[in-house]
Amino acid sequence: MPPGSRSDCLTVAALATYPVKSLAGVDVRAACVDEVGLRGDRRWAVVDPAGTKVTAREEHALLGLRAEPRDGGGIRLLAKGSGRTGDAGDAAGAAALDVEPPRDAAPVAVSFSGQDRARPAGPAADAWLSERVGRPLRLVWQDDETHRPVRPEMGGQAGERNSLSDAAPLHVTTEPSLARLNDWLLETAMERGEEPPGPLGHDRWRPNVVIAGGEPFAEDSWRSVRIGEVPFRATMVCDRCVMTTIDRTDLRTSKEPIRTLARHRRW
Repeated sequence: MPPGSRSDCLTVAALATYPVKSLAGVDVRAACVDEVGLRGDRRWAVVDPAGTKVTAREEHALLGLRAEPRDGGGIRLLAKGSGRTGDAGDAAGAAALDVEPPRDAAPVAVSFSGQDRARPAGPAADAWLSERVGRPLRLVWQDDETHRPVRPEMGGQAGERNSLSDAAPLHVTTEPSLARLNDWLLETAMERGEEPPGPLGHDRWRPNVVIAGGEPFAEDSWRSVRIGEVPFRATMVCDRCVMTTIDRTDLRTSKEPIRTLARHRRW
């Protein structure tokens, strides 16, 4: 809890991890915390054949796939709601694919915001992703989570490390802030004579932790957060990201919520 907050006012409403960066994540009831955030969060990523990172910002189809954690650091890749079935021997056509950490694979060069190497998952995972997104892709694994620093411009301090998340090891949102934003979105639509939007969910922001209670945007002033016995240092307000404009159901984009946030939340 932030200093000075009553512990009975703020509670953890949800936890989530995103084993593969830009793929849909999974809600969890509990999570272990290590120095780079929730264990198993964003340790895998998608790159093109040249090793350049590929995210849902440019390939929205990635959000139509999801990854579930498995024992030993492995993952299961699934197509969300595709209903497809496939021969287990045909990796590209299979509805689900289990992938183990490629600990013995030779590292390959990648260009990933401070991450210059990763281990390739192999042809089966590459084929599975490539077929569903419609372009050649590779799945890679961050074998050494101590290699990538939290950048100073993101609030990082000496010795702090990150997984493959953009800015920091943990991303927190709150229910009151989202509720206020949804009120603003409705007001914007009414003022413009537009069809009222359905309420946005926290999944637009891909948080690891959702906190219930308190006032809208109280988190702006938080300098630290304690969840149970684990303390966290608040480093920055999350940047506005185009991924929040992608509908998680049909993967189409709109101007919201960026348009309304720009009106009410300037910094």
